[in-house]
Amino acid sequence: MRFEAITWERLAESFAARVDGLEPAGAGPWTRIAVDGAPAARTGEPAQKVAEALRVRGRAVLVVSTEGFLRPASLRYEYGKEDPDSYYSGWFDTGALWREVLGPLEADGSGRVLPDLWDPVTDRATRSPYRILPEGGVLVVHGPLLLGHWFPFDLSVHLRLSPGALRRRTEESERWTLPAFARYEEEVAPGDRADAVVRADDPLRPAWTGWRRNE
Repeated sequence: MRFEAITWERLAESFAARVDGLEPAGAGPWTRIAVDGAPAARTGEPAQKVAEALRVRGRAVLVVSTEGFLRPASLRYEYGKEDPDSYYSGWFDTGALWREVLGPLEADGSGRVLPDLWDPVTDRATRSPYRILPEGGVLVVHGPLLLGHWFPFDLSVHLRLSPGALRRRTEESERWTLPAFARYEEEVAPGDRADAVVRADDPLRPAWTGWRRNE
């Protein structure tokens, strides 16, 4: 896999230009894109830069974090608070993401999206109001482990961290999740599934593969 240097700003501009040239999957009027990566890769920052670049182009954008779609603590901690297998397959409410975020943006959808569902601090529903994403709008979903669920993304980028960088940039209290990301690499191979890969070991000096699909 060959990488070339890029800035986060140039990446966002390239992402926005790519979105403008896409025909959304399923012949729907919305575009759904993913910024995938471990929490240590800080996916929210490039996701917001992509959103800003799209808004400059006149596109309505809704950014959704998977952190707003955690399962209740009783389910997340069923096998203990530091079980990497639970983190891998049971931490995030993928059913709710399908139902409340991606489903409404199918070809016959309403465009009515729930931006978040669960507050992990209070362990209660957020009760956030639904948002209407107008036709022609763009959904940006960011967070970890996104590419192994057959979500219908029109475009995706994977923020790659080497095992050493992942360990180094993950807070010590969260390093119990590292086996989940090793499993993700082995079973899902997100670098092969994504339309582009960004090497983010040094957050100040990213490098990327360029767009590899949808030519």
